Amino acid sequence: MTQSLAHRTLSAEDRFALKLTARLSEGSSELPHDISERLRVARMQALAKRKVAPSIRTATVVLGQSGSATLSMGNENPGWWSRLASAVPIFALVVGMLTIYVVQNDNRTDELAEVDSALLTDDLPTAAYTDPGFVEFLKTSRDTSQ
Repeated sequence: MTQSLAHRTLSAEDRFALKLTARLSEGSSELPHDISERLRVARMQALAKRKVAPSIRTATVVLGQSGSATLSMGNENPGWWSRLASAVPIFALVVGMLTIYVVQNDNRTDELAEVDSALLTDDLPTAAYTDPGFVEFLKTSRDTSQ
């Protein structure tokens, strides 16, 4: 049972290699000693150079003291490239937020400057300046004039 399970988990290349080595080993007993030794050395060199299958990295979750989860790829001491790569999105977020703040602040300042210039250049009675709908009137008159 365990042999059949192990046989099923082997890849097609591994099964072919096992069949090939079994077939080659059958005829090796009839070969002269010097040829069999050269074959043995060649097999050892081939096994040393055999490509090792890349190991699959699995992510592990580590729970901290505060109950928060941290996803780790098994690298306990990340290099400075990894740290730089993880800092770039944070830096981009901060720069984006500052840009939005500056643009919104400039837009608000421009709106207030337009209202102030309209107030200072218009000929209106002083009672109109204290009217609560005066700013709305300025905005609608400015929109219709453009």
